[in-house]
Amino acid sequence: MNNAKYFILGACTLLAACQAPMNVDLLLENGQVYLGDGAKSVSVDVAIKNDQIVFVGASASHIKAELTVDVSGLIVAPGFIDPHTHSLLELQSPHKTIRQNANYRLQGVTSVFIGNDGGGGPDIAGLRASLQAAGIGTNMALYVGHGAVRRHVMGNDNRAPRPAELAKMKALISTAMDAGALGLSTGLFYVPGSFSNTDEVIELAKIAAAKGGVYDSHIRDESTYSIGLEAAIEEVLEIGRRANIPVHIAHIKALGVDVWGKSVPVIEMIEKARADGINVTADQYPWLASGTSISAALIPREIKAGGTEKYLARLNNFALREKLLIDVRENLRRRGGADAVLITKGRADWQGKTLTQIAAQNNMSAPQVAIEIALNGNAKIASFNMNKQDVTNFMAQSWVMTSSDGSEGHPRKYASFPKKYETYVKQQKIMPLETFLYRSSGLVADTFKLCGRGYIKTGYKADIVVFDPKTFAAKADFQNPKILSSGVKYLLVNGQLAVKEGKSQAVLPGKILRPCVQK
Repeated sequence: MNNAKYFILGACTLLAACQAPMNVDLLLENGQVYLGDGAKSVSVDVAIKNDQIVFVGASASHIKAELTVDVSGLIVAPGFIDPHTHSLLELQSPHKTIRQNANYRLQGVTSVFIGNDGGGGPDIAGLRASLQAAGIGTNMALYVGHGAVRRHVMGNDNRAPRPAELAKMKALISTAMDAGALGLSTGLFYVPGSFSNTDEVIELAKIAAAKGGVYDSHIRDESTYSIGLEAAIEEVLEIGRRANIPVHIAHIKALGVDVWGKSVPVIEMIEKARADGINVTADQYPWLASGTSISAALIPREIKAGGTEKYLARLNNFALREKLLIDVRENLRRRGGADAVLITKGRADWQGKTLTQIAAQNNMSAPQVAIEIALNGNAKIASFNMNKQDVTNFMAQSWVMTSSDGSEGHPRKYASFPKKYETYVKQQKIMPLETFLYRSSGLVADTFKLCGRGYIKTGYKADIVVFDPKTFAAKADFQNPKILSSGVKYLLVNGQLAVKEGKSQAVLPGKILRPCVQK
């Protein structure tokens, strides 16, 4: 009886509180609201004041709003959080229009991560201050990168660090973590990360672990370049185990004909590790083509040791040319051949053509063309190297979240979130809408400790996307990779309308995010 009394009393108190007069900046009415937790939509109104969500409820009759927007027929969801981008240059641009980050806003993205693949510079404090002072169009979270730190201390040397060098790298990572880095990122496929061994990475990951960070990795091999896909997965799991750190596998994939079908054993390995207590997650972009450069995809790592001058000298060394041609030919084979490599950014007479086409026009072999491109400024490529079943196998896993890995010349930079919605939610029905939304928001916020974001809840920051389920679609493709996506009607970043009636607005309300829990 007493319990019933207190329940009624509590309900009355809550109702009274809910009905108290409230003045707000913005009220979203009549939408299909997904809270970001993986559940189906609810019919509630959402009110925002300053940078916070202050009301989520079925009746907003007591609310007086400066602006009320009827979002009937539209989806209201937490703004998407992209855990893998390469958008720092845009957000550092001297031009405010570029700093809007419109290509991400119009995908529904309110927060982007940078510094992935080992590329995050160690001066996190300085970068935070400069970006915030200039103003940015989306929120941003930052990694400190193993590759950047190693290059700062050791250059591109192909060797293990000396004790003093390892100590200096540890100190840089520690300082970066104190300044708000999410954790340590590595690009073990790329120079100079590829020159490190597992023990080196573990010692550095321990520094991030001690401060509550995560370990994010472009693994050493997604194909059969060196140790192979399965051994590279085992390496990242070993790092998580021995450094006692959550591990996140960047843009998980089975790259190239040699490893098609390997999604099955890789998933089994990760599931076993999770069952054994290792915190493992991954992100994935919804495309069958990866994006990189000719040099990264086709030129052997050892050629690049010691810096640019030595690299170019080796490329020009005809005594090495025969062996180099054999290696490049083999790298092309594992990626599906010269027809599967499309130049997306580079010299005008290369762009939009495959290596096969360029080779025919120049009366050269494809490996010869690849070396010439590497010698003459390099070029960005789209590499069509993935199998559809592997992509959907990875996508179906509960620990895989949405990302773009957005890079120049690839449509993923402009269209990944709508592409996943269009192809894998609406058409192929790999997952329901509520799951897609959760893996693009709440799952990311929880994994990376972005407290107060990723969900539509009272007291949370007002990062919200409102999109039309009928028109939310990718417009960019591999021939036209810079076309903005359609269907996002409104986007709020920290309570400000960053997209209004489908147009990116001239406001820069983004914040530099940091994990909310650190040891």
